Amino acid sequence: MPSKQILVVEDEPSIAETLVHVLSEQGFEATRVATILEARETLENNIYSAIVLDCGLPDGNGFDFCKEIRKTNEIPILFLTARSDEVDKIVGLEIGADDYVTKPFSPREVSARLKSIIKRVKEPMSFGQDILFKVDEEKKRIAYKGQLIETRPIEYEILKLLIKRPGRIYSREEIISHCWPDDPNMDSNRTVDTHIKTIRKKIREIDPKTDPKSILKTSSKLGFYLTE
Repeated sequence: MPSKQILVVEDEPSIAETLVHVLSEQGFEATRVATILEARETLENNIYSAIVLDCGLPDGNGFDFCKEIRKTNEIPILFLTARSDEVDKIVGLEIGADDYVTKPFSPREVSARLKSIIKRVKEPMSFGQDILFKVDEEKKRIAYKGQLIETRPIEYEILKLLIKRPGRIYSREEIISHCWPDDPNMDSNRTVDTHIKTIRKKIREIDPKTDPKSILKTSSKLGFYLTE
């Protein structure tokens, strides 16, 4: 099995070298760059399983770079930061990060977290032996427990986005950006909440015994996600 390719964007040599060494021991193949410019060029020419991204870099802010990546790419991103403020963590998750580690940290913890987020991306949601959600992108429809959900086009796009990354929190702003890309004036959080409520209602219609809020969850002040 080929090694999982990891891009480490970290400007502190000692931290970067330790990370690359430990990730290699854990079966990853890690490439290290020290700036956003280098990372941007590297991403244009290579395919990676995940990015380890420092928040503070010499030529820019990791949060801004994450937002730039998220416009075109759903690659898993794990933030490294020297700050432990809850506000920073919330900002990171809201703009599309998958996880967050505060310095000083154990490189093996970073490795474990990377394995977890990569696994989340690659594995379909399951319930017992059955696939919980199944997306038919060609016909633009989604089945839940084997039964088609009668979704409107925008509901299909929202649910498909959440299904791609179970456990990953999508902010309302991010959902709007993905599902209404051609409407720059679309900024109503209430609209997203209304569609989420409708999707939950349609899930309950298929399986009245299951609380849809236990599947399609709301994360206070952050957004929405599907359980893993």
